[in-house]
Amino acid sequence: MTEHELTAPVALCGDNGRLNPASVGWSRRQLVDTSRIGHGWYGWGRNKRWEYWGIITPTHFLAMTIAALDYANLRQIWVMDRATGTEVDAVEVSALSQGVQLPGSLGDGDATSRGRGMRLAFAEVAGGTRLTAASARVSIDVVAERLPGHEAMGTAAPFSDFLVEYTVKDVDRPAHGSVVVDGERSEVPPGSSWAVLDHGRLRAPYRTSWNWGAGAGMSAGRRIGLQLGGGGPLAIRRGISQNAFTVNGRVHKVADPLVWEFDADGWLAPWRIRNDRMQLSFLPVHDRYAKTDLLVIRSETHQCFGTYRGRVRTDEGEWIELDGIDGWAEDVHNRW
Repeated sequence: MTEHELTAPVALCGDNGRLNPASVGWSRRQLVDTSRIGHGWYGWGRNKRWEYWGIITPTHFLAMTIAALDYANLRQIWVMDRATGTEVDAVEVSALSQGVQLPGSLGDGDATSRGRGMRLAFAEVAGGTRLTAASARVSIDVVAERLPGHEAMGTAAPFSDFLVEYTVKDVDRPAHGSVVVDGERSEVPPGSSWAVLDHGRLRAPYRTSWNWGAGAGMSAGRRIGLQLGGGGPLAIRRGISQNAFTVNGRVHKVADPLVWEFDADGWLAPWRIRNDRMQLSFLPVHDRYAKTDLLVIRSETHQCFGTYRGRVRTDEGEWIELDGIDGWAEDVHNRW
């Protein structure tokens, strides 16, 4: 499959709010203006915006979410102790967009959210992005570094001329800082900690499902990031996949769809995710199960955490062996 690489700035939507066909494609850096998503009355009820940061440390997995629909917003802080599997989860849902600020396009400002007992802020600082979050039991202060020449895969693709999606998967940002859980501080040590961003601006169908996998780490002296998409209507749309990997910060785009194999009756069994350029096994150690049923909003997720092994083939044809990349893989069904 041949994909179109975007190399110049472009707007996702035209002045009438509909898809701009010139935006369909993928990019190595932020080029797409998504500011018309979530503003005004066009498509009200179908606009969705979010910033999701996952952090991998030697001792913990962390996740922080700021999300806004037209009619509700969500903030969430989640921490898992890798030694014990113990989870601490704080989540709040508020009506409309009260207490949330999200930039129209990536890089155009900070993302913040504040509720009754939680606050989150993702702010651009010199050399990276500072991620802070606090709830009754958890405090997080982490910097996701942005190294010179760093690339991140963006994809702009339609469901239709009315429904359209733009995401950025930034999967291999070195991280450092700290996390405090119930008064006990743990370092997020540089050199062995990684940050993954999932940035989304879209006008989406009411019902969606997908698989997503991501990971980051060092293998054979090279920094590797994995971005694995698939499942449901999000797998391939108008010739655009959401598959890629990075080597030392450079994106290697993988056009063809991935085959996902996993056991929905045994989530901790090994997964296989493969095509002609990515041949991976995923060995989960923890299943984070989440279900929300609030009438108009319903979501069910199995997000498994573990280790990737296998190999990937670069744009130049070199096979790189992966001897253990930490990350996650998930199966999601949404109605929102």
